[in-house]
Amino acid sequence: MHEYSLVLSLLEHVAAQAAAHPGASVRRVEVRIGEQAGVVVEQFATAFELARRDTVAAEAELVLERVPARWACPGCAREIPSGDRLACPDCGDPAHLVAGDELYLMRLELEVT
Repeated sequence: MHEYSLVLSLLEHVAAQAAAHPGASVRRVEVRIGEQAGVVVEQFATAFELARRDTVAAEAELVLERVPARWACPGCAREIPSGDRLACPDCGDPAHLVAGDELYLMRLELEVT
């Protein structure tokens, strides 16, 4: 399960951000995951629950935003509906993924005591 290694990397980044604010604890971690990112969202959430123990994010709420895949023609910019043939019906060019492959830390909420 590569989701666990992704979460470990995320928690390293979160810890580095929190370290810049002495006495801070992490209250909320918001992550955007695209449908084509190759991440099983449920496994990512489970890995977060397991990996956050004994870290600065031990009590943090994880908020996951799922982003649907969006495809478009690179030539004419026409959006190709999901589930359709991945080629432009107008010019025949292969469609390109324009959204849905991201994995981003969007927001981190800290509480300084």
